[in-house]
Amino acid sequence: MFVAGFVVFLSTFMPERTATVVACTLPMVMLAAWLFMMLTEKVEGDLPVTLPECPLRNISPFFRRRFDFIRRGQHLTGESIYRFKLLRNTVVVASGAPGRRDFFTSRSLDLGAGFKVLSGIIPTLPGVTTDLEPGKIATIHKRLASLQNSANLEQLIPRILEDVRQVIDGWGPSGTISPFDEIPKVSFQTNLRCLAPSELADDPVVAARLRTLYDTLESSTTPASVLFPWFPTPSVVRKIISTKRIYDTISAAVDARIRGHVLPQDDPLQPMLDNRDDRAVIIGFIMGLLVAGARSTGTTASWFITFLASHPTWKDKAMTEIRGLLASHSDTHGTPHIPSTTGTDPSPAALSLASLSGALSSIPLNAWETQTPTLDAIIRETLRLAQPHTALRQNTSPSPVLLAGKAVPPGAFAVYPFADVHLSAELYPDPWRFDPARPQSKMPFVWVGWGAGASVCLGQRLARLQLKLVAATVLMGFEIEVVGEDGRVLTEVQMPRPDWNDALHCRPAGECALRYRRVDS
Repeated sequence: MFVAGFVVFLSTFMPERTATVVACTLPMVMLAAWLFMMLTEKVEGDLPVTLPECPLRNISPFFRRRFDFIRRGQHLTGESIYRFKLLRNTVVVASGAPGRRDFFTSRSLDLGAGFKVLSGIIPTLPGVTTDLEPGKIATIHKRLASLQNSANLEQLIPRILEDVRQVIDGWGPSGTISPFDEIPKVSFQTNLRCLAPSELADDPVVAARLRTLYDTLESSTTPASVLFPWFPTPSVVRKIISTKRIYDTISAAVDARIRGHVLPQDDPLQPMLDNRDDRAVIIGFIMGLLVAGARSTGTTASWFITFLASHPTWKDKAMTEIRGLLASHSDTHGTPHIPSTTGTDPSPAALSLASLSGALSSIPLNAWETQTPTLDAIIRETLRLAQPHTALRQNTSPSPVLLAGKAVPPGAFAVYPFADVHLSAELYPDPWRFDPARPQSKMPFVWVGWGAGASVCLGQRLARLQLKLVAATVLMGFEIEVVGEDGRVLTEVQMPRPDWNDALHCRPAGECALRYRRVDS
């Protein structure tokens, strides 16, 4: 239709045959010119080699199978650092020890700007969750640090444990669940408790609705919604609606407290109100940290439990450590029953989940943080093996940033795949094997589970505590094992690997489920 109309227009200036040739050729010339502009840049410095493929072919695999895409790029270019195009955006992939060091130590590579453009997961509300002034960002970081002080975490322990108990109590006395569906529900509830007004965490209906809305945000993140957030595709419309509903729910709770409709509470919201923080900062703090914490912690907790269920030796070591904490600190009579792996444990009847939660609550914060080397090692290995992150940054400076001597132009993006270090056979022999006893290297940047250098996870203290409390409740409250589709117990060798192409949830590449039985049943 367009070509026919263009032919009619050109026919007024030239013969019809010539007009037809021009009308058919011109779009191809324009496309070639556009591609040429995208593939050529003027920048000082040594630019990385370009991925030798049409830029349009990069879009879907970068977002849908990023692990395979990045490795394929390294194979095609033969370089540890290379670049490609996402439409008009230049993206530089960094790997190797020098590139990794420069990536994590650069002050010009902005994490927030990188995630805003290339991730699309965080709810986008300018002035609330994105495009924040430096002063507002500093306030959010200050409140997150304050939330994680020892006194506050000490008070949170029994509340977190009670939330965990209430969620897993719904599993019933026995059954089979997908840990990658059910454990994230536990993590979302504990994050809601730790980061949001208590009115939201106390209401199961509201909590479930918020979790569903955040799930919709994740499922609506497509290449189109990330690259064309202004175009009203169905996925973009779903994201906008979900973001608006999340905002309305949280802002209603904040406003009710501000207007005195709800009495002051001992929760994360009250200190921000007492300090007269900007209302947009308060809502942005809750909205942004909920999605960041729930997704990462939920994925890690799912694999934490799954790895322990499929590795009896490490499960027993973890249980022994928790039993020791209870023996040293529990103020209850006796300690909860821990099921024996031999099935011949003569211990007395197990405590109920409620009593178990109370016993674990009596263990002080200092003990959870300094007397659990086994749990710490398991968390570290879980983050190494089941965290398919790609760090995303944007060069927001007016000058190129050098990664191992290769230039990231101003405005371009730099990405670093965690697989480069965490799945390196040189640094971690037999890298897919779950082995928390691996010796820890003293070399810099050989483990980046909580980030590294200029960008580290500011909520890692809270996340580590949550992981331990969830694991302790599940391990001591249930007998657990991993089974396949046919119900057979899977051994360590049979366990499917984490799927590093599933950047959001890291579900296993094969089918597996968690079979459980309450030890007090």
